[in-house]
Amino acid sequence: MGEKVATVRESLGLTREDLAERSACDVAVIASIEAGEIVPSLAPLIKISRALGVRLGTLLDDDTHVGPVVTRSNQAAEVARLKSLETGGTGSGTLDFFSLAAGKTARHMDPFLIDVHPADGKALSAHEGEEFLMVLSGSLDVAYGKDTFVLGVGDSIYYDSIVPHQVRAAGDEPARILAVVYTPA
Repeated sequence: MGEKVATVRESLGLTREDLAERSACDVAVIASIEAGEIVPSLAPLIKISRALGVRLGTLLDDDTHVGPVVTRSNQAAEVARLKSLETGGTGSGTLDFFSLAAGKTARHMDPFLIDVHPADGKALSAHEGEEFLMVLSGSLDVAYGKDTFVLGVGDSIYYDSIVPHQVRAAGDEPARILAVVYTPA
């Protein structure tokens, strides 16, 4: 992913400082992402993709495909392992993302299976777009603004991502969710 960020940034003739200013991310964070030293969470990655003028999937996908993409249940490619909702966060749980449309070009939504591990932190994240989450196993705490929603198997939530939010497993057991993320072009 870091190589893709660097490649797109360089193809646009941007310095790391330019990208940091456009994305409201620290220059050191941009450098660390490009060097593969940290894996960014969804919020800064969305800001970076917007600043580069590419969709989120461009930075996460390896292949491209024009027609429909079928992903069999045992073929979901692991896209990234993110710590918490903060870039490079530690000790507050992880999210394992599995892309369900890696390779589909020019898409407007990014569907994922996500394994949500228990988290200690309560840092909220905000970014442009919308998210749809459906719990497939376990249970989930979704902090959204000043409210918290507890979701069980079969429950879903759809929200505007610009409102500060955090998704974490409820209790000590991991949860698996279907997430569809939309970020405007």
